[in-house]
Amino acid sequence: MTAIIEELDPDHRAVELPPPPSSGRRGTSRRTSRRAGNGPTKRTAGDWVVLLVAIVLGFFIAVPFLLILVNSFKSPADYNTSGPLTLPTEFYFDGIVAFWERVDFPQKLWNSVFISGLVAVFAVALSMFNAFALGIGRVKGRLWIVVLILLANMLPQEVLLYPLYFMFKQVGLYDSQWAVIIIFTVIQSAFGTYLLASVYSTFPKEMLEAASLDGASRWQILWRVVYPISRPTLSVLLIFFFIWTWNEFLIPLTFLVSNDTQTVPVAITVLQGDRLMDVTTTSASALLGLIPTLVFFLIFQRTLTRGITAGAVK
Repeated sequence: MTAIIEELDPDHRAVELPPPPSSGRRGTSRRTSRRAGNGPTKRTAGDWVVLLVAIVLGFFIAVPFLLILVNSFKSPADYNTSGPLTLPTEFYFDGIVAFWERVDFPQKLWNSVFISGLVAVFAVALSMFNAFALGIGRVKGRLWIVVLILLANMLPQEVLLYPLYFMFKQVGLYDSQWAVIIIFTVIQSAFGTYLLASVYSTFPKEMLEAASLDGASRWQILWRVVYPISRPTLSVLLIFFFIWTWNEFLIPLTFLVSNDTQTVPVAITVLQGDRLMDVTTTSASALLGLIPTLVFFLIFQRTLTRGITAGAVK
């Protein structure tokens, strides 16, 4: 055995063995001391005040939705007897059924989803292309272009009604859903361009120069470098554009005259104007118009949260 050792290590060097593993008690004591040092901090009076204010604000925001939910299942007689602040004595579904049948709600729901979905996708794509040219391409007069887009986004819709009406009447797109899609795509992309241009202008130049030196074209830089990094921001814009377009009323009311092309908010208002609904049916119509956007928000809530907090932590 000694001969084998001398043959392998003739200089008789000392071989250092690894230290024995520490005992469980010592590790436990260290973890205990760390936990004790990083214990929960006590809430201050300011934290409780902020929490109380948030609860009060949340209550006032939730009250209208609760009233809509309660009065949607009341009969007209029950509403006239007990008022809007009491719970229904029995569930009354005739208001929901009446509104569903009078306005052909599935058709109006599809119109709103079709218009809002296409506007969200087209507006995000157009915003990304414009912002890439302004924020990374550095076109001439970039600052004035961004200021002009911001000013155009601040114009009220009432100012745009007559020029848009005359233009789409001439091209034969009046009373067409594509007229509303084109209008809101331009309006929403103006805001998206202003937001993304400031985001893209802060991109690291070293990353873009490295991609360019590797032989990437402008198109490849956009889709392989810029788009993956800005995907959370684009997701937030997509959700906001969908909800904003869904809730629009004035322009769809002006350009969607036929019953087959109207959206949910327009259908609710037109039916109310015909005086064919009582208070409970009106609440039922508001509830049916609210449920799709609420479901959409709940589905994409995690995406929205990740997109908003993406830039908070590096």
